[in-house]
Amino acid sequence: MGCAVILLAGACSDSDTASTNQISSTTSPKIALLLPETKTARYESQDKPLFEAKVKEICPDCEVLYSNADQDAAKQQQQAEAALTNGANVLVLDPVDAASAVPIVNRAKQQNVPVISYDRLIKSADIDYYISFDNDQVGKLQGQALVDKLGKDGDGTGTIVMINGAPTDNNAGQFKKGAHSAIDASTLEVGAEYDTPDWSPDKAQTEMDQAITSLGKGGFVGVYAANDGTAGGAVAAMKGAGISPIPPLTGQDAELAGVQRILAGEQYMTVYKAVKPEAETAAVLAVAAGRKAAVPAEVTLTKVNNDAKDVTAVILTPVAVTKDNIDSTIVKDGFWTVEQICTPAYAAACAAAGLM
Repeated sequence: MGCAVILLAGACSDSDTASTNQISSTTSPKIALLLPETKTARYESQDKPLFEAKVKEICPDCEVLYSNADQDAAKQQQQAEAALTNGANVLVLDPVDAASAVPIVNRAKQQNVPVISYDRLIKSADIDYYISFDNDQVGKLQGQALVDKLGKDGDGTGTIVMINGAPTDNNAGQFKKGAHSAIDASTLEVGAEYDTPDWSPDKAQTEMDQAITSLGKGGFVGVYAANDGTAGGAVAAMKGAGISPIPPLTGQDAELAGVQRILAGEQYMTVYKAVKPEAETAAVLAVAAGRKAAVPAEVTLTKVNNDAKDVTAVILTPVAVTKDNIDSTIVKDGFWTVEQICTPAYAAACAAAGLM
């Protein structure tokens, strides 16, 4: 397999890096990077800078036209139109709403501009590439981690709360499906379940408040939260209700706050989706597509059907992270440094986990 598929955080060898530099052409395309929102911290702190840096490395004269839609599908359509008007030769599109993104793809294709569906699959559209993680597996990792933890700590029975992601996000449906495959096969029962509009931590907090009111403070033994942002909302609600200790809680994205909560015992696990290879491979695909060049050989490609066609795709592998393997995954890969994680408030927890 190529480096883009097997690495957790893109620590490619010199030879792997050099091969991406072999994308040669006299053209220097304009690449539009259209990200969906800022409530999920990774987009601004990881995806954008990593993508831009990789483009600059392999195509110094290429221009990246960056926009963030702030969870507004209409705004994203306007940003895409502006990018096309400004001469974008390729769109790297992470859709706010997969359905609303179809007209963006159609508009791009009218101008023969290739579209890369980034992180979230745009269905029923003529996209050129798709790059993401195995999203069913993300949900399975979360659900199984919760099942196993509650089995280890008790008898594996009881009621849980499920706080899923945004109903407009195709990925959220896959996470939910994967999580249910593990939870529904266990002896746990789902006492309350919510789909969280916009992946908003504030809305997740409200949902958790509703679950506490419905089930009672002691009426649940664990919480499935689809990402670290919604997990943060759930923790805020539980703390506000005086629940202590916080029961086992899942997450995703290895956000800094989520990692710190894991160390502090306020969140059991997160799913580490190594954004570095995702963003960097997307940059490689974008430069190749913009130059109408072949994709470098080290990028391992597969096919994913999006209800319109079999789309050429790169699917990366997610990793479950608990307190026990923060050092060997997130820190080892440089996703977050010990200095970033182990601020004074978390120094004791870091020392206990062997990070300091």
